[in-house]
Amino acid sequence: MKRAFLAVALAGTALVSLPLATRAQVSPAAKPVEFGFAGGVSIPMSDLSDASNTGFNVTGIVGFHPQMIPLGVRIDVAYNRFGIKDNGAGLTGDFHFTSVTGNLEYSIPSETVSPYLIGGAGLYAQGANINGGTGSSNKFGWNLGGGIKLPLSGFDTFLEARYNQIQESSGNPSLKYIPITFGVMF
Repeated sequence: MKRAFLAVALAGTALVSLPLATRAQVSPAAKPVEFGFAGGVSIPMSDLSDASNTGFNVTGIVGFHPQMIPLGVRIDVAYNRFGIKDNGAGLTGDFHFTSVTGNLEYSIPSETVSPYLIGGAGLYAQGANINGGTGSSNKFGWNLGGGIKLPLSGFDTFLEARYNQIQESSGNPSLKYIPITFGVMF
């Protein structure tokens, strides 16, 4: 909680400390509401990497970007799937995570390629299909990462990586993974 407060405080300080002329350089032509989609690879971390292979992800995005300030809001609906590793025990199936997160996006002023930082929290529905049996649960999770936007004529493309952590109950390890995505915003 202290880290989240510190991150919000730093983002607010950076926003307020930007000179007005610099704020005007932050995508003045950007649309206030954007829609997009992304896809890519998902890399399991920690305990999740012991049981699963590298997977894939798809994401739907709605972004809200006020004019002339570098801070926006993004809502992401993502699906990440990881195949179970062949450990010789005959297990087959997958682990999958569907999330709905609210995120703050801080754009770093730039003339061409626009780097940004992003982070947020939300609901993560985790599930498993193992040897035909299924199970699922809903947990709180959070994410933190960054990316680079490349504005093109009529739309933007982006490349992004984010660390995701799903909080587990006491005594169980948290589930962690990093999706690396390429996307398009309209």
